[in-house]
Order: sequence, then C-alpha cells, then structure tokens
Amino acid sequence: MNLTPSDKSLTTSPTRTYRGRVIKAGQAQGRAVVSRAPIGFLGGVNPDTGLVIEPGHPLEGRSIAGAILVFPAGKGSTVGSYTIYRLARNGKAPAGMICAESEPIVAVGAIIAGIPMVDHIPLDAIEDGEWVCIEDERVTVTSDLTPP
Repeated sequence: MNLTPSDKSLTTSPTRTYRGRVIKAGQAQGRAVVSRAPIGFLGGVNPDTGLVIEPGHPLEGRSIAGAILVFPAGKGSTVGSYTIYRLARNGKAPAGMICAESEPIVAVGAIIAGIPMVDHIPLDAIEDGEWVCIEDERVTVTSDLTPP
C-alpha cells in the first residue's frame, strides 16, 4: 500500500512518511541518491568503487556507496544480482534501496547482499540529497539538510 504525504502522512512537513512493500526487511539511513532512470548494475556500477559508470546515465560518476539509492527499477543482466552482492562485500553498496517497482534481479541482489529494500514508493516523493530512513516497510524522508 502506498501512502502519500497529502492523505496518509504520519508526520508533518518537512518530514514525510510512506509505507511501501518490503523486499528485504531491515533498517538503513542516509542521503538519497535519486535516479529517474533505471539502473543496470552489471556494467553500469563499478562493484569495487560504488561509482555509476554507465555512459550517459543521469548518475554517471556518482557514488551510491552508503547512500539510499532511489530508482524506478533495475535493468539488464541477471548477473546484476551478483554485482549488488559484490558491492556489499566490498563495502561500496548502498545502505538501502527504494524503487518504484522491484524486479527479480534487484530483489535477489538486495536479499543476498543484506541491503534493506522497499518498493511501491512514488519516485517523485524523494529528492536527491534528502535524508531518508528505511525501517522495514516504513520510509521517512526529511527535507532538512541536517540529519535528524
């Protein structure tokens, strides 16, 4: 079930809370790194550095390490799951992942890597740089630049 700030917000602005579908339960927090374009992990993200390396991708050159990665969906090869696992093994994985609609490649990657992940959150609900906390199905977004 999706919640939007206008109808089911559990708090008031500048903090908004959403409830999504849990893909991998857990807790994570960090700055949002937001992509409006799908991400292909195999060949699109360097598993040794955490940098997005896909030419022309909106996040090209940016690090996803330790961030809350917000994106519409994954794309590409099934080896993308293993790339997510390698990111975690190398200490370069996102702290958490939020997407509009998970698909099996990213879901399996999050599960085997132990990365908290939720989907069914509206993409326009989170802006790049906002502070985001994931607690199982609950996603709290703070517009303030200072973490709570």
